[in-house]
Amino acid sequence: MKIILIEDVQNLGYKDDVVEVKNGYGRNYLIPTKKAILATESAIKQLNEKLKQQAQKLAKIKADAEALAAAITAAGELTIAVKASEDGKIYGSVTNIQIAEALEAKGVQVERKTINVANVKALGQYVAVAKLHREVAAEIIVNVVAE
Repeated sequence: MKIILIEDVQNLGYKDDVVEVKNGYGRNYLIPTKKAILATESAIKQLNEKLKQQAQKLAKIKADAEALAAAITAAGELTIAVKASEDGKIYGSVTNIQIAEALEAKGVQVERKTINVANVKALGQYVAVAKLHREVAAEIIVNVVAE
């Protein structure tokens, strides 16, 4: 089943992408939750016209994402202090919320849902990725230290 995404869907695609999904996923989840519409011939024509009109806006959005990625890179490494045991295991884990707050403390505003971080369960250095645009991603180096 071909559908047009109305909003970004993680691990599937971005807004205005035409993607192929299984019938049940499209009819039972994506379309009822208004995340996608059926990709009929007329809907695809409307999408193409809309994309032509939005080309300049999309270029500005990409430029803003690149500027934000440069600001994240300029912020350097982040240090997050957490409670930890003597053998280096931390209580809980470091989340994207903590990383977003640490970036905000350095003067960089990033939405927390754009940050992907691996399972951080011990002290050390980790790399998180902020997916700011479909073509722009910034790596964030996070040092996890004991309080």
